[in-house]
Amino acid sequence: MNAQSMLRSHQRSTGHASASFAQRSGRAALRDLRQQGSAKAIVLAPSEIVFLNTSGGLTGGDRLEYYLSLDAGCRMTATTQTAERAYCSTSGPARMFVDMKLGEGAHLDWLPQETILFDTAQLRRRTCITLAADATCLMAETVVLGRAAMGEAVTALDFHDWRHIQRGGTPLHLEALLLNTARLAAGAAGLDGARAFATVVMVAPNAADVLGPVRATLNATQVRAAASALDDRLVIRLMAPDGWPLRRKLAEILTLLRRAPLPRVWQI
Repeated sequence: MNAQSMLRSHQRSTGHASASFAQRSGRAALRDLRQQGSAKAIVLAPSEIVFLNTSGGLTGGDRLEYYLSLDAGCRMTATTQTAERAYCSTSGPARMFVDMKLGEGAHLDWLPQETILFDTAQLRRRTCITLAADATCLMAETVVLGRAAMGEAVTALDFHDWRHIQRGGTPLHLEALLLNTARLAAGAAGLDGARAFATVVMVAPNAADVLGPVRATLNATQVRAAASALDDRLVIRLMAPDGWPLRRKLAEILTLLRRAPLPRVWQI
């Protein structure tokens, strides 16, 4: 490669982290852990695993993969060490894959911290959670457009986010989000001025039972939110003008649903 070609080329970040857990003596125990490139996974406690991207963010051509497998009966919380960042890209999209599989009677709280999208970012993300017939899960995803405290504005974007939860081979929740430059300018048909938004999905036999208590918390002045329940699925959506009020309200909701504090790395 000549000097001119080297100047035009950019180093790409790739990362793959996978972990599996088995039930031993009534607790989830690490069975296998594999890490490659910029993706890492740290087991902080028998029931908590933290994924992280040591590259510091994603840009054009980067690829990041997280995998988690829980055997029958395991109960785990999985999160990320900090917010994931998608930076300006001039060379195509970054790609991120999250794939989590749960055995019979297992439960997973998938609670990654925010994804921050910067101006002209390009990101393709796919999240799949596959549940055995009686497994349950709680999933939360938050997206923030730039950092308001730094005066950042996001006017151009190419973000595709695909989330899929299935149980016993039956799709329970499918969400395909396309957020691009045109959608950002769509007014009330788009984000209507919001810079941060989140979705919470709970899949459990008692999901509808907590609809009333959840709705009772949706009273923050800076956060617009709504909740609905159907069969074994509870869905909550939130929007806010900035990431901080949304994060506080989300923390309150997740603490209610989990009946436990948030993962330590959240630092609320």
